[in-house]
Amino acid sequence: MPQVTRRQFCLSSSALLALPASAATDNACILLSPAQAARIRETLGRDAALRASADLVRQNADAALKAGPWSVTYHRPDFIKAAPNDYYSEGPYWWPDPQNPKGPYIRKDGERNPDRYMNNRNDLGSMCTAVIALGTGSLLGDRRCAGHASEILSVWFVDPKTRMNPNLEFGQAVRGINTGRGTGIIDTVSLIHAAQGVSLLEQAGALDVRIAEGVRRWFADYMTWMNTSDKGLDEKMSGNNHATWWTAQVAAYATLVGDQGAKTMAWDHYRNYLVPTEVQPDGSCPREEARTQSLSYSAMNLDAFAVLCRIAGANGVNLWRYRTPQGIGIEKSFQYLMPFVAHPEKWVKPQITKYNPDGTIFPGLAGVALDSEELRTAYRALPRSRSPWIQFVDLAVRTPG
Repeated sequence: MPQVTRRQFCLSSSALLALPASAATDNACILLSPAQAARIRETLGRDAALRASADLVRQNADAALKAGPWSVTYHRPDFIKAAPNDYYSEGPYWWPDPQNPKGPYIRKDGERNPDRYMNNRNDLGSMCTAVIALGTGSLLGDRRCAGHASEILSVWFVDPKTRMNPNLEFGQAVRGINTGRGTGIIDTVSLIHAAQGVSLLEQAGALDVRIAEGVRRWFADYMTWMNTSDKGLDEKMSGNNHATWWTAQVAAYATLVGDQGAKTMAWDHYRNYLVPTEVQPDGSCPREEARTQSLSYSAMNLDAFAVLCRIAGANGVNLWRYRTPQGIGIEKSFQYLMPFVAHPEKWVKPQITKYNPDGTIFPGLAGVALDSEELRTAYRALPRSRSPWIQFVDLAVRTPG
């Protein structure tokens, strides 16, 4: 890939994101085509084969109706100078140095520090979980979902007093070393869930228009920051799962706000950087396998690739079978890793904690897109989390378009 200066990246990204924040969304429903979204609405509450799914969707929506709202302003760290509306988190693998307790933190890869500041991170996750639960609940025709979602979305994204500033300048800070890193953008992967929930609520025709417009403006502003800030550009070119999830996030948010230029950039970044940089001819991803949680990170990276390819497919672009001039493609990666996701005990590379496959989604998404019965069968055999996001993905996998 030709070398591109940071300034050239900033200029090209600014041009891509020049569409007004209030631009109308296109027809794609992020991970769903319009036809598939309609099909799920038609069958979820009526198809006997989906009865268990419908029951769980209803339970998750009922729980979300009793929760929230959340805001970064509700809990603030008292040891850093960040604005009241700034999101703040700390890197999970950084610890006090026993040899220098008051000095800079030291890194222990794969070992999470339970004492790190987690308030904003936890609230972000709770907010995103509630929005996807309410969005999926709207597929059952529950009108309460949109009303409560509007309140949650207004507090987190729209109300100037409580909204999160649309940047991660203070994401995954390391005490004694920095006040934030591009790495922190991995924290906002769950915003894909919220964006999907907003799209479902809008498809149901019940979400407050002013709230929806405010949310889209926020996501457009956040994309601008991701594409122009030093931290955002560092993450874009990180060369591992962080770059993959950066691109999947841009694809999801660009679909929500109807930014064709940003979507095209995401597809190009997949072809020109992600696949040739991260994937080996045998399908392995060495940067992930070098970690102490190598199976977990390998699966996490393939989930990101699958989400990105799925969003592209909903937008009419097929990335699933793309090959570099050297013949490298992500399809080989799915085949390479699936046996170990199904049988983690066969993985011989570092994995310092037990791998749990109940949130792994790439076999289902890839199995459908690549028409692979092997992947689909393996996916059906995996344990499944009851979380609203995993249940939504299961519906997408099980319901034809």
